[in-house]
Amino acid sequence: MDIRPFTPDDLDDVAAWTDLVNAIADVDAPWTLRQTVTLGVGQFRHGWDGEPESPYLLRVGDVAVGWGSIATSDYDNLDLAFLTIGIHPDHQRRGYGTALLDLLRAEARRRGRTSLLTEAWETRAGDGFATRHGFERRLASISRRQLLADVDRADLEQRYDEALPHAADYALERWTPPTPDERLADVAAMASSINDAPTDDLDYEDEVFTPERVRAYEEASAARGFRQYRLVARHLPTGELAGQSVVVVVSTAHAWGRQHDTTVTRPHRGHRLGLLLKIGMLRWLAEAEPALERIDTWNAESNDQMIGVNETLGYRVMGREWTYQRPLD
Repeated sequence: MDIRPFTPDDLDDVAAWTDLVNAIADVDAPWTLRQTVTLGVGQFRHGWDGEPESPYLLRVGDVAVGWGSIATSDYDNLDLAFLTIGIHPDHQRRGYGTALLDLLRAEARRRGRTSLLTEAWETRAGDGFATRHGFERRLASISRRQLLADVDRADLEQRYDEALPHAADYALERWTPPTPDERLADVAAMASSINDAPTDDLDYEDEVFTPERVRAYEEASAARGFRQYRLVARHLPTGELAGQSVVVVVSTAHAWGRQHDTTVTRPHRGHRLGLLLKIGMLRWLAEAEPALERIDTWNAESNDQMIGVNETLGYRVMGREWTYQRPLD
């Protein structure tokens, strides 16, 4: 058994990781977008917002049978390390996951982190591994998918028209990146409303959004080959940004979209802006991305408000994913 780090420049390792991740997904979550070398290079070079994870491959002989990664942030939650561990279905229960966990714990300690997070689809293998190693279930998230061919456009247009009178003081604006420098602070303030979303029993501090982080997120998305669409709601009397919906489309798989964010700031809730933003985004995507077929989204299972909006829009449940947490030691 040999565990070594790799970088996005190590294309043979990225290719081995790609095959491994797809083999795991075929068992745990076959509905998910298949990984490619291009997507993997982008993930490990840029991350979500310029803080990419550090990946490792575990090989037995010449065969990659497992992988792991550690991600830490300098923006917030400076005590946390997020770990990912995946073992090929044909090679589980042989100690490989434990070996990766030991290595990642040591790296978390070296980085000065004291709390560990990890995620797994709701499977016997994933839950069994987490609980055996002292992780506790802290948050359930539901993966949902909207199939655009099944959307009742006439019904949504009626709902849109019915919601408009409740938002008479607001205008929806289509923004494509890069966001002008003078608007970054406003976007950061608006984005921080995501901290109101449920985190259930996680020991997790509010995320800190700065203009620099907004710019890093946009640049990382573009560098990873995601076309980004940001629809914002502006409060006309004050000019404040009241909410947003952000969707990205995968440039190497034009049929796939991902919902990255939908938030409404606290002072502007109760005007049906969430529904208007989501339907308004569908209108925009129908014009800009005619090949788009599906949009995936994730919500905490306890987020009743956003789940209600998504169910109105025809999203269907695909799977449940658990976030686990434990102290480092």
